[in-house]
Amino acid sequence: MRSVSIVVVDDHPVVLRGLVTLLSEDKAFKVISSCTSGAEGIAVIRNLRPEVALLDMNMPNPNGLQILKTIAAENLRTRVCFLAAFLSDQEIVAATAGGAYGLILKETAPENLISCLHAVAAGQKWLPTNLVDGALERTLETHAQIARVENLLTRREIEVMLRVADGLPNKEVGSRLNISEGTVKIHLHSIYNKVGVSNRTSLANFAVAYRDRLTANRAP
Repeated sequence: MRSVSIVVVDDHPVVLRGLVTLLSEDKAFKVISSCTSGAEGIAVIRNLRPEVALLDMNMPNPNGLQILKTIAAENLRTRVCFLAAFLSDQEIVAATAGGAYGLILKETAPENLISCLHAVAAGQKWLPTNLVDGALERTLETHAQIARVENLLTRREIEVMLRVADGLPNKEVGSRLNISEGTVKIHLHSIYNKVGVSNRTSLANFAVAYRDRLTANRAP
């Protein structure tokens, strides 16, 4: 039986060695390279064109998602399987939308990882519904909440809220926006009512969580 070529990339040497050892015991796979950095990983994928790449999602410069984007942009045929200690909803949605074939947590049993890679090698997706469905549902809820707030708040109110999220006191917020401290307080009272929070801390937490989308509202 022909072995499937695979590249393994993880910035933790001990984890990397364990993964290579595990895969080397399975004759279905041939580990053609192992790397400890994203930069080395993408270079190897470009040069060796493995059928499968097992990537640590959270390694730096570039991370797993950036490598996935590069693979797609350069029309490389390597199928990506992500391995991670933790996956945020944003990472799960981005990986799924970006064309990842597999998502698996490092806490999983070794036999589950092998099963995942066998499926990916055969061109099948291994995207656990308990990870993907929950992440998609929560992401849609978040987008709906942001859209509601965007429709309710004025541009000035969003500006005030984002500066509160930066930890600025009312006087400094007013100075940055060329309005009085009293006007800032009026805006905050209106924002509390519209967003449905009761204090400055809750408002700041909301704004920090959704800063990227809310900041877009300040564009001319």
